[in-house]
Amino acid sequence: MTKLAQWLVALSLLGAAWVSLNFNLLGLDLPLPLQQVIWPLPVYVLVTFGCFSLATVGYRLATFNDCEEAARELHQQISEAHRDLTLKGLRL
Repeated sequence: MTKLAQWLVALSLLGAAWVSLNFNLLGLDLPLPLQQVIWPLPVYVLVTFGCFSLATVGYRLATFNDCEEAARELHQQISEAHRDLTLKGLRL
């Protein structure tokens, strides 16, 4: 099962549980404060997911490692390509 399928199954199960609790399809008599929390729950989950995503991206960006050796190697390859093209008559 792909990751997308797993997420879709989980979201559909959560959505079904939210609909059944929100519209009282199970016949449960939930107290009013709990009903008031259940109604905006998808918005809370979406905002929490957005905050978590932003925090994760910010952390990964702050701890991004520089690859000095790879940069030197790439610079060397560019210099070799430049010399090779110059020898073949290409003027830059």
